[in-house]
Amino acid sequence: MSERADVVIVGAGHGGAQAAIALRQAKFEGSIVIVGDEPELPYERPPLSKDYLSGDKPFERILIRPAAFWEERRVTMRLGARVVAVDPAAKAVTFADGTTLGYGALVWATGGNPRRLGCAGKDLSGVHAVRNRADVDRMMAEMPGVTRVVVIGGGYIGLEAAAVLTKLGKQVTVLEAQDRVLARVAGESLSRFYEAEHRAHGVDLRTGVGVDCIEGADGRATGVRLADGTVLPAEMVIVGIGVIPAVEPLIAAGAEGGNGVAVDAQGRTSLADVYAVGDCAAHANRFADGATIRLESVQNATDQATAAAKAIVGEAAPYDAVPWFWSNQYDLRLQTVGLSTGHDQAVMRGDPATRSFSVVYLKGGRVVALDCVNATKDYVQGRKLVLEGATIAPERLADVAVPLKEML
Repeated sequence: MSERADVVIVGAGHGGAQAAIALRQAKFEGSIVIVGDEPELPYERPPLSKDYLSGDKPFERILIRPAAFWEERRVTMRLGARVVAVDPAAKAVTFADGTTLGYGALVWATGGNPRRLGCAGKDLSGVHAVRNRADVDRMMAEMPGVTRVVVIGGGYIGLEAAAVLTKLGKQVTVLEAQDRVLARVAGESLSRFYEAEHRAHGVDLRTGVGVDCIEGADGRATGVRLADGTVLPAEMVIVGIGVIPAVEPLIAAGAEGGNGVAVDAQGRTSLADVYAVGDCAAHANRFADGATIRLESVQNATDQATAAAKAIVGEAAPYDAVPWFWSNQYDLRLQTVGLSTGHDQAVMRGDPATRSFSVVYLKGGRVVALDCVNATKDYVQGRKLVLEGATIAPERLADVAVPLKEML
Protein backbone atom coordinates (compact mmCIF):
# COMPACT_ATOMS: atom_id res chain seq x y z
CA MET A 1 0.00 0.00 0.00
CA SER A 2 1.49 3.29 -1.06
CA GLU A 3 -0.16 5.84 1.23
CA ARG A 4 -0.20 5.56 5.01
CA ALA A 5 -0.43 7.86 8.02
CA ASP A 6 0.31 7.17 11.67
CA VAL A 7 -3.09 8.59 12.64
CA VAL A 8 -6.01 8.97 10.22
CA ILE A 9 -8.91 11.07 11.52
CA VAL A 10 -12.16 10.66 9.59
CA GLY A 11 -14.38 13.71 10.11
CA ALA A 12 -13.36 17.37 10.00
CA GLY A 13 -15.72 18.76 12.62
CA HIS A 14 -15.07 19.67 16.25
CA GLY A 15 -14.06 16.15 17.29
CA GLY A 16 -11.73 15.54 14.36
CA ALA A 17 -10.03 18.91 14.72
CA GLN A 18 -9.60 18.51 18.48
CA ALA A 19 -8.13 15.00 18.08
CA ALA A 20 -5.36 16.41 15.88
CA ILE A 21 -4.79 19.41 18.17
CA ALA A 22 -4.64 17.19 21.28
CA LEU A 23 -2.21 14.76 19.62
CA ARG A 24 0.24 17.58 18.87
CA GLN A 25 -0.23 19.05 22.36
CA ALA A 26 0.71 15.61 23.73
CA LYS A 27 3.97 15.81 21.72
CA PHE A 28 2.88 13.19 19.18
CA GLU A 29 5.39 13.44 16.31
CA GLY A 30 3.87 10.99 13.79
CA SER A 31 1.97 11.87 10.63
CA ILE A 32 -1.68 12.97 10.97
CA VAL A 33 -4.26 13.13 8.18
CA ILE A 34 -7.73 14.64 8.65
CA VAL A 35 -10.27 13.39 6.13
CA GLY A 36 -13.34 15.59 5.55
CA ASP A 37 -16.18 15.00 3.13
CA GLU A 38 -16.69 18.76 2.69
CA PRO A 39 -14.25 21.01 0.81
CA GLU A 40 -13.82 23.26 3.88
CA LEU A 41 -11.23 23.29 6.62
CA PRO A 42 -12.67 22.31 10.04
CA TYR A 43 -15.24 24.87 11.17
CA GLU A 44 -17.66 25.37 14.05
CA ARG A 45 -21.12 23.84 13.54
CA PRO A 46 -23.30 25.65 16.14
CA PRO A 47 -23.11 29.07 14.39
CA LEU A 48 -24.64 27.56 11.22
CA SER A 49 -28.18 27.93 12.59
CA LYS A 50 -27.32 31.19 14.39
CA ASP A 51 -24.65 33.78 13.38
CA TYR A 52 -23.80 32.33 9.97
CA LEU A 53 -27.42 31.95 8.80
CA SER A 54 -28.20 35.48 10.02
CA GLY A 55 -25.19 36.89 8.15
CA ASP A 56 -23.67 38.23 11.38
CA LYS A 57 -20.50 36.14 10.96
CA PRO A 58 -18.63 35.46 7.70
CA PHE A 59 -17.41 31.90 7.16
CA GLU A 60 -13.76 32.78 7.93
CA ARG A 61 -14.79 33.71 11.47
CA ILE A 62 -16.25 30.28 12.20
CA LEU A 63 -13.14 28.32 11.16
CA ILE A 64 -11.85 26.34 14.16
CA ARG A 65 -8.28 27.32 13.18
CA PRO A 66 -6.84 29.17 10.15
CA ALA A 67 -5.07 27.21 7.39
CA ALA A 68 -1.62 28.23 8.66
CA PHE A 69 -2.29 26.56 12.03
CA TRP A 70 -2.70 23.13 10.43
CA GLU A 71 0.37 23.60 8.22
CA GLU A 72 2.55 24.61 11.17
CA ARG A 73 1.45 21.50 13.08
CA ARG A 74 1.99 19.23 10.08
CA VAL A 75 -1.62 18.11 9.90
CA THR A 76 -2.47 17.05 6.35
CA MET A 77 -5.99 17.80 5.14
CA ARG A 78 -7.71 15.46 2.69
CA LEU A 79 -10.90 17.39 1.98
CA GLY A 80 -13.84 16.59 -0.28
CA ALA A 81 -13.15 12.89 0.35
CA ARG A 82 -15.57 10.32 1.73
CA VAL A 83 -14.56 7.08 3.44
CA VAL A 84 -16.83 4.21 2.35
CA ALA A 85 -15.07 1.22 3.94
CA VAL A 86 -12.73 0.28 6.76
CA ASP A 87 -10.50 -2.82 6.66
CA PRO A 88 -9.40 -3.45 10.27
CA ALA A 89 -7.15 -6.38 9.29
CA ALA A 90 -5.19 -4.38 6.69
CA LYS A 91 -5.58 -1.21 8.83
CA ALA A 92 -6.76 0.85 5.86
CA VAL A 93 -9.71 2.99 4.81
CA THR A 94 -11.14 3.08 1.29
CA PHE A 95 -12.47 6.28 -0.27
CA ALA A 96 -15.44 6.71 -2.60
CA ASP A 97 -13.01 7.09 -5.54
CA GLY A 98 -11.51 3.65 -4.78
CA THR A 99 -8.19 4.88 -3.36
CA THR A 100 -7.00 3.65 0.04
CA LEU A 101 -5.10 5.09 2.98
CA GLY A 102 -3.38 2.99 5.65
CA TYR A 103 -3.40 3.94 9.33
CA GLY A 104 -1.58 3.14 12.55
CA ALA A 105 -4.57 4.41 14.56
CA LEU A 106 -7.95 5.49 13.21
CA VAL A 107 -10.15 8.14 14.87
CA TRP A 108 -13.76 8.14 13.65
CA ALA A 109 -15.31 11.59 14.16
CA THR A 110 -18.00 11.72 11.49
CA GLY A 111 -20.90 12.99 13.58
CA GLY A 112 -24.27 12.27 12.04
CA ASN A 113 -26.41 12.88 8.99
CA PRO A 114 -29.72 14.74 9.26
CA ARG A 115 -32.69 12.44 9.75
CA ARG A 116 -34.86 12.80 6.66
CA LEU A 117 -38.61 12.95 6.44
CA GLY A 118 -40.16 9.67 5.38
CA CYS A 119 -42.78 11.28 3.18
CA ALA A 120 -43.41 12.46 -0.36
CA GLY A 121 -41.76 15.72 -1.40
CA LYS A 122 -38.71 15.41 0.84
CA ASP A 123 -36.35 15.83 -2.14
CA LEU A 124 -37.95 18.96 -3.61
CA SER A 125 -35.90 22.14 -4.02
CA GLY A 126 -36.46 24.47 -1.09
CA VAL A 127 -36.40 21.64 1.47
CA HIS A 128 -33.33 22.00 3.68
CA ALA A 129 -31.46 20.52 6.61
CA VAL A 130 -29.05 22.63 8.67
CA ARG A 131 -26.00 20.41 8.98
CA ASN A 132 -23.16 21.96 6.97
CA ARG A 133 -22.04 25.14 5.26
CA ALA A 134 -23.43 24.09 1.88
CA ASP A 135 -26.89 23.59 3.42
CA VAL A 136 -26.93 27.11 4.84
CA ASP A 137 -25.39 28.67 1.71
CA ARG A 138 -28.24 27.17 -0.34
CA MET A 139 -30.78 28.58 2.10
CA MET A 140 -29.18 32.03 1.99
CA ALA A 141 -29.16 32.00 -1.83
CA GLU A 142 -32.91 31.29 -1.87
CA MET A 143 -33.75 33.80 0.87
CA PRO A 144 -34.66 36.78 -1.39
CA GLY A 145 -37.52 34.76 -2.94
CA VAL A 146 -38.83 33.47 0.38
CA THR A 147 -41.70 34.97 2.39
CA ARG A 148 -43.04 31.96 4.27
CA VAL A 149 -40.96 29.26 5.98
CA VAL A 150 -42.16 26.07 7.66
CA VAL A 151 -39.74 24.56 10.18
CA ILE A 152 -40.38 20.89 10.95
CA GLY A 153 -38.97 20.00 14.38
CA GLY A 154 -39.00 21.96 17.63
CA GLY A 155 -35.53 21.07 18.89
CA TYR A 156 -32.63 23.51 19.25
CA ILE A 157 -31.79 23.60 15.51
CA GLY A 158 -35.38 24.27 14.49
CA LEU A 159 -35.97 26.95 17.12
CA GLU A 160 -32.64 28.70 16.43
CA ALA A 161 -33.40 28.77 12.71
CA ALA A 162 -36.91 30.08 13.44
CA ALA A 163 -35.49 32.90 15.58
CA VAL A 164 -33.01 33.95 12.86
CA LEU A 165 -35.58 33.76 10.04
CA THR A 166 -38.08 35.79 12.07
CA LYS A 167 -35.37 38.42 12.58
CA LEU A 168 -34.85 38.40 8.79
CA GLY A 169 -38.53 39.29 8.35
CA LYS A 170 -39.88 35.90 7.23
CA GLN A 171 -43.26 34.45 8.26
CA VAL A 172 -42.28 31.34 10.20
CA THR A 173 -44.34 28.33 11.27
CA VAL A 174 -42.77 25.71 13.55
CA LEU A 175 -44.26 22.21 13.64
CA GLU A 176 -43.46 19.81 16.49
CA ALA A 177 -44.87 16.27 16.63
CA GLN A 178 -44.62 16.02 20.43
CA ASP A 179 -46.83 18.03 22.78
CA ARG A 180 -44.06 20.54 23.51
CA VAL A 181 -40.82 21.86 22.00
CA LEU A 182 -37.44 20.70 23.37
CA ALA A 183 -39.21 17.63 24.77
CA ARG A 184 -36.11 15.43 24.55
CA VAL A 185 -33.75 17.82 26.30
CA ALA A 186 -35.61 20.04 28.77
CA GLY A 187 -38.35 20.09 31.38
CA GLU A 188 -41.85 21.35 30.69
CA SER A 189 -41.40 24.81 32.25
CA LEU A 190 -38.52 25.62 29.90
CA SER A 191 -40.47 24.28 26.90
CA ARG A 192 -43.45 26.47 27.71
CA PHE A 193 -41.22 29.53 28.19
CA TYR A 194 -39.66 29.10 24.74
CA GLU A 195 -43.01 28.43 23.10
CA ALA A 196 -44.34 31.72 24.53
CA GLU A 197 -41.20 33.59 23.43
CA HIS A 198 -41.45 32.38 19.84
CA ARG A 199 -45.16 33.19 19.66
CA ALA A 200 -44.48 36.67 21.09
CA HIS A 201 -42.04 37.17 18.20
CA GLY A 202 -44.74 36.25 15.68
CA VAL A 203 -43.89 32.59 15.07
CA ASP A 204 -46.89 30.33 14.40
CA LEU A 205 -45.76 27.48 16.67
CA ARG A 206 -47.83 24.29 16.62
CA THR A 207 -47.26 21.23 18.80
CA GLY A 208 -48.75 17.75 18.54
CA VAL A 209 -48.97 17.95 14.75
CA GLY A 210 -48.01 15.35 12.17
CA VAL A 211 -46.74 16.01 8.65
CA ASP A 212 -48.32 14.10 5.75
CA CYS A 213 -46.15 15.35 2.86
CA ILE A 214 -44.44 18.31 1.27
CA GLU A 215 -46.32 19.68 -1.72
CA GLY A 216 -44.53 21.10 -4.73
CA ALA A 217 -44.75 22.40 -8.28
CA ASP A 218 -42.06 22.36 -10.97
CA GLY A 219 -39.67 20.59 -8.59
CA ARG A 220 -39.95 23.22 -5.85
CA ALA A 221 -41.66 23.03 -2.47
CA THR A 222 -44.86 25.08 -2.28
CA GLY A 223 -46.18 24.00 1.09
CA VAL A 224 -46.50 21.41 3.84
CA ARG A 225 -49.59 19.21 4.14
CA LEU A 226 -50.38 18.21 7.72
CA ALA A 227 -51.86 14.89 8.81
CA ASP A 228 -55.26 16.57 9.24
CA GLY A 229 -55.21 17.76 5.62
CA THR A 230 -54.33 21.41 6.35
CA VAL A 231 -51.86 22.85 3.83
CA LEU A 232 -49.38 25.50 5.00
CA PRO A 233 -48.02 27.44 2.00
CA ALA A 234 -44.22 27.90 2.08
CA GLU A 235 -41.37 28.74 -0.25
CA MET A 236 -38.87 27.13 2.13
CA VAL A 237 -39.07 24.10 4.43
CA ILE A 238 -36.42 23.39 7.08
CA VAL A 239 -36.25 19.90 8.56
CA GLY A 240 -34.65 19.55 11.99
CA ILE A 241 -35.77 16.19 13.36
CA GLY A 242 -32.47 14.84 14.68
CA VAL A 243 -29.47 13.04 13.24
CA ILE A 244 -28.51 9.47 12.43
CA PRO A 245 -24.93 8.64 13.49
CA ALA A 246 -22.66 8.22 10.46
CA VAL A 247 -21.07 4.90 11.40
CA GLU A 248 -22.03 2.48 8.59
CA PRO A 249 -18.45 1.70 7.44
CA LEU A 250 -17.37 0.93 11.01
CA ILE A 251 -20.37 -1.29 11.77
CA ALA A 252 -19.87 -3.05 8.42
CA ALA A 253 -16.25 -3.67 9.44
CA GLY A 254 -17.42 -5.46 12.59
CA ALA A 255 -17.41 -2.69 15.19
CA GLU A 256 -19.93 -3.16 17.98
CA GLY A 257 -22.78 -0.67 18.07
CA GLY A 258 -26.22 0.18 16.79
CA ASN A 259 -27.34 3.70 17.49
CA GLY A 260 -23.75 4.91 17.17
CA VAL A 261 -20.56 2.90 17.59
CA ALA A 262 -19.80 1.56 21.07
CA VAL A 263 -16.69 2.99 22.76
CA ASP A 264 -14.99 2.62 26.14
CA ALA A 265 -13.86 5.42 28.46
CA GLN A 266 -10.86 6.14 26.22
CA GLY A 267 -12.93 6.22 23.02
CA ARG A 268 -11.76 2.78 21.84
CA THR A 269 -14.15 0.79 19.65
CA SER A 270 -14.17 -3.03 19.57
CA LEU A 271 -11.80 -2.86 16.55
CA ALA A 272 -8.06 -2.74 17.28
CA ASP A 273 -6.56 0.78 17.14
CA VAL A 274 -9.89 2.31 16.07
CA TYR A 275 -11.40 5.11 18.18
CA ALA A 276 -14.67 7.01 17.85
CA VAL A 277 -15.57 10.41 19.30
CA GLY A 278 -18.43 12.91 19.29
CA ASP A 279 -22.03 12.58 18.10
CA CYS A 280 -21.44 9.09 16.65
CA ALA A 281 -19.89 7.53 19.80
CA ALA A 282 -22.15 5.56 22.17
CA HIS A 283 -20.55 5.62 25.62
CA ALA A 284 -21.43 4.95 29.24
CA ASN A 285 -21.89 8.33 30.90
CA ARG A 286 -21.95 8.78 34.67
CA PHE A 287 -24.11 11.91 34.33
CA ALA A 288 -26.76 9.64 32.80
CA ASP A 289 -26.46 7.20 35.73
CA GLY A 290 -24.04 5.08 33.71
CA ALA A 291 -26.45 4.54 30.80
CA THR A 292 -24.98 4.19 27.30
CA ILE A 293 -25.84 7.35 25.39
CA ARG A 294 -24.79 9.49 22.45
CA LEU A 295 -24.25 13.17 23.20
CA GLU A 296 -24.65 15.66 20.37
CA SER A 297 -22.61 18.59 21.65
CA VAL A 298 -19.35 20.42 21.02
CA GLN A 299 -18.29 19.71 24.60
CA ASN A 300 -18.66 15.96 24.15
CA ALA A 301 -16.86 15.94 20.79
CA THR A 302 -13.85 17.91 22.04
CA ASP A 303 -13.53 16.16 25.41
CA GLN A 304 -13.84 12.67 23.90
CA ALA A 305 -11.31 13.60 21.21
CA THR A 306 -8.83 14.68 23.88
CA ALA A 307 -9.32 11.36 25.74
CA ALA A 308 -8.76 9.37 22.52
CA ALA A 309 -5.62 11.36 21.66
CA LYS A 310 -4.19 10.68 25.12
CA ALA A 311 -4.92 6.96 24.73
CA ILE A 312 -3.13 6.93 21.35
CA VAL A 313 0.04 8.39 22.89
CA GLY A 314 -0.15 5.99 25.84
CA GLU A 315 -1.40 8.43 28.49
CA ALA A 316 -4.86 6.94 28.99
CA ALA A 317 -7.19 9.23 30.94
CA PRO A 318 -10.86 8.25 30.98
CA TYR A 319 -13.48 10.60 29.58
CA ASP A 320 -15.56 11.85 32.51
CA ALA A 321 -16.56 15.40 31.63
CA VAL A 322 -19.77 17.07 32.80
CA PRO A 323 -22.00 17.68 29.72
CA TRP A 324 -22.84 21.25 28.76
CA PHE A 325 -24.70 22.89 25.88
CA TRP A 326 -25.89 26.32 24.81
CA SER A 327 -28.49 27.86 22.53
CA ASN A 328 -29.00 31.45 21.35
CA GLN A 329 -32.54 32.47 20.36
CA TYR A 330 -33.50 36.15 20.01
CA ASP A 331 -31.83 37.90 22.99
CA LEU A 332 -31.98 34.75 25.11
CA ARG A 333 -28.87 32.76 25.95
CA LEU A 334 -29.66 29.33 27.29
CA GLN A 335 -26.79 27.52 29.02
CA THR A 336 -27.30 23.94 30.18
CA VAL A 337 -25.06 21.86 32.43
CA GLY A 338 -25.70 18.20 33.22
CA LEU A 339 -28.40 15.92 31.78
CA SER A 340 -32.00 16.44 32.90
CA THR A 341 -33.29 13.20 31.34
CA GLY A 342 -35.15 11.16 33.93
CA HIS A 343 -35.39 13.96 36.51
CA ASP A 344 -38.20 13.63 39.05
CA GLN A 345 -38.32 17.25 40.22
CA ALA A 346 -37.74 20.65 38.60
CA VAL A 347 -37.15 23.72 40.77
CA MET A 348 -37.76 27.19 39.31
CA ARG A 349 -35.10 29.67 40.43
CA GLY A 350 -36.14 33.20 39.51
CA ASP A 351 -39.09 34.48 37.48
CA PRO A 352 -39.41 33.59 33.76
CA ALA A 353 -41.31 36.87 33.28
CA THR A 354 -38.00 38.71 33.87
CA ARG A 355 -36.41 36.57 31.09
CA SER A 356 -33.56 35.70 33.47
CA PHE A 357 -34.04 32.50 35.48
CA SER A 358 -32.82 28.93 35.98
CA VAL A 359 -34.49 25.55 36.22
CA VAL A 360 -32.68 23.14 38.57
CA TYR A 361 -33.38 19.46 37.93
CA LEU A 362 -33.27 16.88 40.71
CA LYS A 363 -33.29 13.10 40.62
CA GLY A 364 -33.67 11.27 43.90
CA GLY A 365 -32.92 14.54 45.67
CA ARG A 366 -29.59 15.08 43.84
CA VAL A 367 -28.93 18.02 41.51
CA VAL A 368 -28.45 16.48 38.04
CA ALA A 369 -28.77 19.48 35.68
CA LEU A 370 -29.53 23.17 35.27
CA ASP A 371 -31.07 25.11 32.40
CA CYS A 372 -30.02 28.76 32.81
CA VAL A 373 -31.67 31.47 30.69
CA ASN A 374 -29.73 34.75 30.73
CA ALA A 375 -28.33 33.56 34.09
CA THR A 376 -24.64 32.89 33.50
CA LYS A 377 -23.76 33.09 37.19
CA ASP A 378 -26.13 30.22 38.00
CA TYR A 379 -24.67 28.23 35.11
CA VAL A 380 -21.06 28.72 36.29
CA GLN A 381 -21.83 28.05 39.95
CA GLY A 382 -24.34 25.26 39.28
CA ARG A 383 -21.75 23.20 37.45
CA LYS A 384 -20.18 22.21 40.77
CA LEU A 385 -23.54 21.13 42.17
CA VAL A 386 -23.96 18.78 39.18
CA LEU A 387 -20.40 17.48 39.41
CA GLU A 388 -20.86 16.58 43.06
CA GLY A 389 -24.48 15.41 42.76
CA ALA A 390 -25.29 17.79 45.60
CA THR A 391 -28.38 17.19 47.75
CA ILE A 392 -29.97 20.57 48.54
CA ALA A 393 -33.50 21.37 49.73
CA PRO A 394 -35.67 22.57 46.78
CA GLU A 395 -36.82 25.69 48.67
CA ARG A 396 -33.17 26.67 49.17
CA LEU A 397 -32.38 26.15 45.47
CA ALA A 398 -35.35 28.38 44.61
CA ASP A 399 -34.06 31.25 46.77
CA VAL A 400 -32.36 33.64 44.34
CA ALA A 401 -31.02 35.68 47.26
CA VAL A 402 -28.58 32.85 47.99
CA PRO A 403 -25.87 32.27 45.34
CA LEU A 404 -25.58 28.61 44.28
CA LYS A 405 -21.91 28.51 45.26
CA GLU A 406 -22.93 29.05 48.88
CA MET A 407 -25.14 25.94 48.84
CA LEU A 408 -22.40 23.32 48.64
